[in-house]
Amino acid sequence: MPGVRGPSDYSREPPRHPSLQINAKEPFNAEPPRSALVSSYVTPVDFFYKRNHGPIPVVDDIHSYSVYISGLIENPKHLFMKDIRALPKYNVTATLQCAGNRRTAMSKTRTVKGVGWDVSAIGNAVWGGAKLADVLELVGIPKLTGATKSGGKHVEFVSVDKCKEENGGPYKASIPLIQATNPEADVLLAYEMNGETLNRDHGYPLRVIVPGVIGARSVKWLDSINVITEECQGFFMQKDYKMFPPSVNWDNINWSTRRPQMDFPVQCVICSLEDVNAIKPGKVKITGYAASGGGRGIERVDVSVDGGKTWIEASRYQRTGIPYISEHTSSEKWAWVLFEATADVQQSTEIVAKAVDSAANVQPEKVEDIWNLRGILNTSWHRVQVRVGHSNL
Repeated sequence: MPGVRGPSDYSREPPRHPSLQINAKEPFNAEPPRSALVSSYVTPVDFFYKRNHGPIPVVDDIHSYSVYISGLIENPKHLFMKDIRALPKYNVTATLQCAGNRRTAMSKTRTVKGVGWDVSAIGNAVWGGAKLADVLELVGIPKLTGATKSGGKHVEFVSVDKCKEENGGPYKASIPLIQATNPEADVLLAYEMNGETLNRDHGYPLRVIVPGVIGARSVKWLDSINVITEECQGFFMQKDYKMFPPSVNWDNINWSTRRPQMDFPVQCVICSLEDVNAIKPGKVKITGYAASGGGRGIERVDVSVDGGKTWIEASRYQRTGIPYISEHTSSEKWAWVLFEATADVQQSTEIVAKAVDSAANVQPEKVEDIWNLRGILNTSWHRVQVRVGHSNL
């Protein structure tokens, strides 16, 4: 692509916040401390998790940068940034979560393969850009189209990013055409994050945002868009990010028996406490995040301070001053919900949190029941240990 230079090494990495926990250096994968997540509803760019499969591409010449849209359509087209910026701009608040969030806890049950993530491979941002439904209209695909005249049913996003899993080829993923052409699905070609130009770590100059879906489908550093018959055949759609039962191992796995994971299941994490905490007896404030995929709201967050024997309901909130009501038009359906509860803790115990989404989906109690060899979608009840000390300090 004109204007793009993808470095073959890691020599031109962008600056990052020193508090990030680096889970892998090459490619760079890092997450913020969990306490940073609950300090604000919108996650600052510096504290938004960084997930990569190769070196960060460099786009040098923004004027010659373009996205080529082709495939099973009538009029393929190169779109430049000026063309995309000429379309109506939308701001969509959406939470992105890596499918591997909380993988480290799952690997304690039985070893899994993948980058180790604690609980912060998630963030909530305001993404600014053009709706993909408007972009596809420029190449003759009307809104709410399930199939083009020549049989296109999926929209594939191809990145500038090169990765070893694709044998040095580009990272890619796809979504169904009906989702891409539905304005209500809020799929964006985004050029802003939290009101600022996207930075290199997050996909400069242009990335896809697919709200409600695992982060792997929100392709960064967009190079081209292909309208295709079947879903993308790339590595990360066909041989990764699929949910298998605990009985499947690397000897008996058959990737073709499972569909690529799209929506994220309901998730909930305590962020105000670490895995093990020393506290004084008395009131303890318990805060964290809850989120579900597919635009589903959070109906309830339950917190227990006795290991799950009894429960109290936490308060839920998004933006300051606007009461959060699940599924209500005043709520931001693609965004996480923060929760807060206060409990009296007089002795060492286990504190647990679990959420229920607007479709009454619940989280599994035990991680063992959802263990899978790639360590994805750990949405088991989140547990932290507190040790109460009775010192006079």
